[in-house]
Amino acid sequence: MLIAVNTRLLLKDRLEGIGWFAYESLKRITQNHPEHQFLFLFDRPFSEEFIFSNNVTPLVVGPQARHPLLWYWWFEQALPKVLHSQDPDVFLSPDGFLPLSYNAPAGARKCKFVPVIHDLYFEHYPNEIPFLARKYFLKYFPKYAKKASRIATVSEYSKQDIVSTYKYAAEKIDVVYNGASESFSPALKGENLLKLPLGLEQGTSYFLFVGALSPRKNIARLLQAFDEFKKSSSSDITLVIVGEKLFMTSDIENVFDKMQHKSDVVFAGRLGIPDLQQVMAAALALVFVPYYEGFGIPLVEAMYSDVPIITSNVTSMPEIAGYAALLIDPFSVDAIKEGMLKIYKDENLRKQLVEKGRQQREKFSWDKTAAKLWDCIEKTHTSK
Repeated sequence: MLIAVNTRLLLKDRLEGIGWFAYESLKRITQNHPEHQFLFLFDRPFSEEFIFSNNVTPLVVGPQARHPLLWYWWFEQALPKVLHSQDPDVFLSPDGFLPLSYNAPAGARKCKFVPVIHDLYFEHYPNEIPFLARKYFLKYFPKYAKKASRIATVSEYSKQDIVSTYKYAAEKIDVVYNGASESFSPALKGENLLKLPLGLEQGTSYFLFVGALSPRKNIARLLQAFDEFKKSSSSDITLVIVGEKLFMTSDIENVFDKMQHKSDVVFAGRLGIPDLQQVMAAALALVFVPYYEGFGIPLVEAMYSDVPIITSNVTSMPEIAGYAALLIDPFSVDAIKEGMLKIYKDENLRKQLVEKGRQQREKFSWDKTAAKLWDCIEKTHTSK
């Protein structure tokens, strides 16, 4: 089997959620299945670290697709020419985009399409997406679902959302959970935080948020809740926010400017994996309270680090967290504050959540992700 893969999100030192999904699953799939050939399609010069084995053939296809107009050109003009010449059996797209204009020429193999549609945030909160991206997603993702031979997604919540929103057959959707690196470990709790660019003194106790700073991550309410927590507890707890700004962050800036305890908030920006592992392990708790999430990898990273969790009681988060988290209403500043107070005051509760996290994390590993995704690919290839 020849499997063509959209690898445009494999970016050296810049992997985000979907990029990590692609990296960890493709590394295992290509190495575990040397009997098959893989064509990795990049939109720019690539790092050799992404060529995981000798059954991977990389190909750079321009232009760099980082804007809706260039998305269209790359997927509808550039990729179809490559697929015509390479004649793959399956096209796998970890970010969900598909070349709609491609149809196999006469005499060629019928290429089947597997998009990984992580969530449908843009369908539910379209006004929180930049204008051109919003228009693109709303126009093309329903068409991607229609063209798909089979769909992979990252939670039962997202599966049911795709079924109800796009009227796609449930039996043709495979749930492929994300994993987390097992190098996230409680063994790092004693590491020296002074070497990190966080401005934290050794022994600082802190709540941690990890994720890109975009509207759905709910950072503005998190800041408001933390300010109220500080007023109620008179504690020396700090809030550490790890992640890069994406778009529409004015609400975050406005709330931060008005905070009474802004000096106890650290915006750490993006951290490399070794630093993130250390910061996660040393946290008092992860406070991850988006109001929409297809999966939520930081939840699993916290479980592997023996860190208790406060998370949202909506979308996929109860499914992923199970009983390993204190579930709260993400739309309520008071509920987030009360969750922080409970975790801060109750050591037994923290221990109980950690123990439940050790059980829940057994459901999630990148090995299981790769196996499930490969099963989806094989079912696609053998289907009529």
